[in-house]
Amino acid sequence: MFTRRISTTVIAVTMFIGGILFTTVGSNIFGVQTGENSDGKVVTASHAAGIKGDENPVTLTLTTFENEFEVVADRVNPAVVQIRSERVMRQQLSNQSPFSGSPFEDFFRPFGNQNGRSRGEQNEQEFRSQGLGSGVLVRENGYLITNNHVIDGADELSVQLFDGSEYQAEVVGADPFTDLAVLKIDATDLPTVLMSDASDLRVGQWVMAFGSPLAEELQNSVTAGIISAVGRYSSTGTTVQNYIQTDAAINPGNSGGPLVNLRGELVGINSAIVTRTGGYQGIGFAIPVQTVQAVTDELISVGSVRHARLGVEFAAAPDALIEALDLPNGAAFVANVIEGSAADKAGIEENDVITAIDGKELKNALALSTTIRSLHPGDEILIDVNREGDEIQLEVELGAQEETTEDVVEENGVSESVSEALGLQYRDLSPEIRQQFDLNSDVNGILVTGVDQGSYAFKEANLRAGFLIMEVDREEVESVRDFERIVDSIEEGDTFLVRGRVLANGRSMLTALVK
Repeated sequence: MFTRRISTTVIAVTMFIGGILFTTVGSNIFGVQTGENSDGKVVTASHAAGIKGDENPVTLTLTTFENEFEVVADRVNPAVVQIRSERVMRQQLSNQSPFSGSPFEDFFRPFGNQNGRSRGEQNEQEFRSQGLGSGVLVRENGYLITNNHVIDGADELSVQLFDGSEYQAEVVGADPFTDLAVLKIDATDLPTVLMSDASDLRVGQWVMAFGSPLAEELQNSVTAGIISAVGRYSSTGTTVQNYIQTDAAINPGNSGGPLVNLRGELVGINSAIVTRTGGYQGIGFAIPVQTVQAVTDELISVGSVRHARLGVEFAAAPDALIEALDLPNGAAFVANVIEGSAADKAGIEENDVITAIDGKELKNALALSTTIRSLHPGDEILIDVNREGDEIQLEVELGAQEETTEDVVEENGVSESVSEALGLQYRDLSPEIRQQFDLNSDVNGILVTGVDQGSYAFKEANLRAGFLIMEVDREEVESVRDFERIVDSIEEGDTFLVRGRVLANGRSMLTALVK
């Protein structure tokens, strides 16, 4: 009897509290607010708006919320385009007999002269590779934004609008560092999207992704989700990117399409996904609007982007150093200062720890790179450094990022080469690596240490860090110098074979790259 009484009391209290929570929280979610009118009677916002007493304000508000997605889709879809790229590739085919140089060479000679080619003659075969991506119109006179990796290396670009009309597109400018590109089509009075205010972006905010996932027939697909996180930093080769993370479905083909808020304003450009299956797994990334706006304006006005350069090689400060010196968790340890660079002139030294830029603490060491590259040569900034416990603030006038397709970075004292044209980062074999993977002295090659996820090497050739390149274009590779010499001799646009092994499992692999 006592137990029943307690249970009844608990249930009553729970229902009472639940009613309060529904009234307060529910009113916030559904926009139903209460108050008193001039007669002192409690009324809801829906009554004040003229909704009849027999109508359910919650149902009406839910319907309105649902309609918001329809309104945004109607507003944004006409500005979303499908981009089809075509790359012409050539591959050298040899008619040399497999028995060449053997005792059977003369016996099989009649079979080595097919299709009118003499034995050993080279024949060039041409084939076309097609790609699919998305984009969004930002100017009424035909300017549109997409990813650089959507159009990189393409010989032909066609754009299909929402109404089905098609145009040939020209590249106005591209920026590999931010993976953005601007195209132009010959049309006017086109629908566009507006840029949002970057400061309005919040984790948990509803967003919608537009594009052509997986196939041409799926153009102008719309998905919805929320902002899962902001400030997701990623490093690939020499490129560092600051991403918005979202759970709105993004798949291959969505690249370059817009991510918008429920006002139909652009908050980002869909760029990448994290997946173990090759398809959507709830983790997608978009380039934030502040980067998109700045790069787009510069590409349209001058056709290229000049990024600022500090001139340091850095890494995340070790946890032990952060704890010992009480540094911010995102502090960047300076491993090397480039002689004559902006950092060198400002007095930044090797082993300094950079903690803040213009008074803003680094939350991630990679933010140092994205912050500097978002600025322009000649800009002046204040950099806070910790030098063996002493806090120092230095004035820095930024230099210009060198316009080169290759760079060299230092990691743990080992020289690594980067070819942005191929999307590869690589290095010579060291004694430590030979020992780690039990490689005999007769095993030669170069080790791939990084692959740009937007590159042909990553998406098509399936190259990954940890791959040992042993042969390129049928020539053995013993060093980085050999590799670069062979690649330099290959004509741009040509396809060449790459042979090697995956060090993690020892599996041999043959693939192909396009220069």
